[in-house]
Amino acid sequence: MSSPMSMTQSEQPGRIMRGEMAEQPAVLRRILAEGAPRIRETAAAIAAAKPRFVLLTARGTSDNAALYAKYLLEIQLGMPCGLTSMSTTTAYGARPDLSDVLVITVSQSGGSPDLVDSTRAARAAGAITLAVTNNADSPLAAVSEHHVDILAGPEKALPATKTYTASLLSLYLLVEGLRGGDGSAAAALPDLADQVLARQDEVRRLASRYRFAERMVITSRGYGYPTAKEAALKLMETSYIPALSYSGADLLHGPLAMVDNISPVIAVVTDGRGGQALQPVLDRLRGRGADLFVVGPKAQVDAASAGFVLPTEGVLEELQPVLEILPLQLLAYEVTIARGQDPDAPRALAKVTETH
Repeated sequence: MSSPMSMTQSEQPGRIMRGEMAEQPAVLRRILAEGAPRIRETAAAIAAAKPRFVLLTARGTSDNAALYAKYLLEIQLGMPCGLTSMSTTTAYGARPDLSDVLVITVSQSGGSPDLVDSTRAARAAGAITLAVTNNADSPLAAVSEHHVDILAGPEKALPATKTYTASLLSLYLLVEGLRGGDGSAAAALPDLADQVLARQDEVRRLASRYRFAERMVITSRGYGYPTAKEAALKLMETSYIPALSYSGADLLHGPLAMVDNISPVIAVVTDGRGGQALQPVLDRLRGRGADLFVVGPKAQVDAASAGFVLPTEGVLEELQPVLEILPLQLLAYEVTIARGQDPDAPRALAKVTETH
């Protein structure tokens, strides 16, 4: 067996995940240059059908992207949205009337049978169906009336990184298209993502605080809440640290009691209304002596035990999640490496999860 000193670059643990994280600025640029015109066309076709309600369907990382879309659709369009329970269709055989309902299914691979089956059933029930995938030739794309290709390129590491941020930007552009916007506010994201990812050494130093953590709590509100859920998922699937994600409001309704000065709390603080709504939660956490790690504006990081300052000046609150997740992906990677594990191949996981 090769010693760590004699490993080639291709043998190093986490090589694939690290490479795919580094691709994210290029993927964002590709979406803005190549994907945006097609997304606008798809959005125009859907808007012409005048959907009255939206249902979002997804699993895992894609479910967190779908939750982000729910915030966008409800806040930006005032359109009621729900997250589906696929088993009502696939296991119980329910067939609700979905006439004039937009069903958006988000899936990196587009191959999970329950996603395909539930989308097929939704279309048969009268829904306008849209698949958002990284595979235009997938079964999910084939059964959907409309498709958005997130253009992330092949993703080989089991933890999804570039497909998550690609999904966020694609969904943002879709909602912009639905409301007649041009999505130009997203133009700065690729360069800002480059700046964030260039600070990996900073995250590595921060990760040393959490190498031996037995549990983490991650919290946010508003647009940052999907980021909290995705960060928790990344930490659990790579480092195996139990990471519990809560809306800041829900954290105060009981789970706050488990917070102490030993288990770290990560707070995702958006620069905007979501961050303002989270402020009372941050005050309570500091009052309990929590080891508080903040991802957000400099003033919030300065008031915490540790943190990562995001370049949020001039960035719309609804676009900040594309940047917020980047240092947390790096954190999951660095904590996993520090614990002597390989983030490219978490135990018991497969790239395509075939649930039914």
